[in-house]
Amino acid sequence: MKILHTSDWHVGKVLKGQSRVEEHIAVLAQVVDVARTERPDLVIVAGDLYDTAAPTPEATRLVTRALSALRGTGAQVVAIGGNHDNGAALDALRPWAEAAGITLRGTVRDSAAEHVLTGETAGGEPWRLVALPFLSQRYAVRAAEMYELTAAEATQTYADHIGRLIGVLARDFGSGTVNLVAAHLTVVGATMGGGEREAHSVLGYAVPATVFPGSAHYVALGHLHRAQQVIGPCPIRYCGSPLAIDFGEGENTPSVAVVEVTAETTAKVRDVPITAAVPLRTVRGTLDELSTMDPDQPGWLRVYVREAPRAGLREEVQALLPRALEVRIDPDMLPSSDAAARAAQRSGRSPRELFADYLDSRGHADDGVRDLFDKLYEEVSST
Repeated sequence: MKILHTSDWHVGKVLKGQSRVEEHIAVLAQVVDVARTERPDLVIVAGDLYDTAAPTPEATRLVTRALSALRGTGAQVVAIGGNHDNGAALDALRPWAEAAGITLRGTVRDSAAEHVLTGETAGGEPWRLVALPFLSQRYAVRAAEMYELTAAEATQTYADHIGRLIGVLARDFGSGTVNLVAAHLTVVGATMGGGEREAHSVLGYAVPATVFPGSAHYVALGHLHRAQQVIGPCPIRYCGSPLAIDFGEGENTPSVAVVEVTAETTAKVRDVPITAAVPLRTVRGTLDELSTMDPDQPGWLRVYVREAPRAGLREEVQALLPRALEVRIDPDMLPSSDAAARAAQRSGRSPRELFADYLDSRGHADDGVRDLFDKLYEEVSST
């Protein structure tokens, strides 16, 4: 059996005001090309199809067309909701998806059968897939209660609830069948990619790899944007995002995973790079150093400028490097926290004096900014 594992498309992503629609079109077209070349039996999209719970019509068209194109390669297609997705909205698309031969699972339902999918490859090999969309802490408890959680178990942690759910859903994993799990989770020991929503990635949302059964032949995860294997009782993998979502992911290699496995053999995984997106790069330097860089070099830029803060600096940097979407002062150029603390004496001081102290604490000695503050403060105070 061959599987194409992809996740974290984040269609609709806007990066510092820059639309990435054209990049997503190119990236998803390349993912479809990989599917045409590899001819997988099954495509798993492990969550975060969208970047927001309220996607635009354009984003919805792009996702539905990509899913349809993947189905058009002859593969079975299963997609689950992630923490960025609106699970109920994905479920509302199920009539369309079922007509198109695509399986969507946006939220956890009260029937275990909804989340245990079965199929057979063209060569006659049976497979069974547990499809578990993202669950918030509150809904993890509620979902576990659907499967007869006891009063004592109701006080357990998020990881306990997830482990119990997977245990119930995977209880019919047996020999002679390729047993699979698709989930949108943070697993303890995995490395974040740099652009994830931290509230849904750390602390109570991290689960141990032991929530997955040893009888699983492959666990296809979404949520963390860096492709990586996770040590556990069975093969567990994040395929990563097919494009860098934010500048913190500039060092990642966008990819999809191609998995070959049988009921009797261990999963073999190959990462296939996806190169269609514009790379995200971070550069540092003074204005003189930045002026020597090629302004037409491909890539969206995050610039750490080694200059004292002043009004208009961002515009000067962007005049040199038009593809600079984010401009920051290099942290080494900022005063120490001790200097900032000494400037924080507020008692009996005017707003102008306080603002001047703040500028001084940030190394931003610019009379023009102070004059602008005076003008704005006078306008606000007189209304």
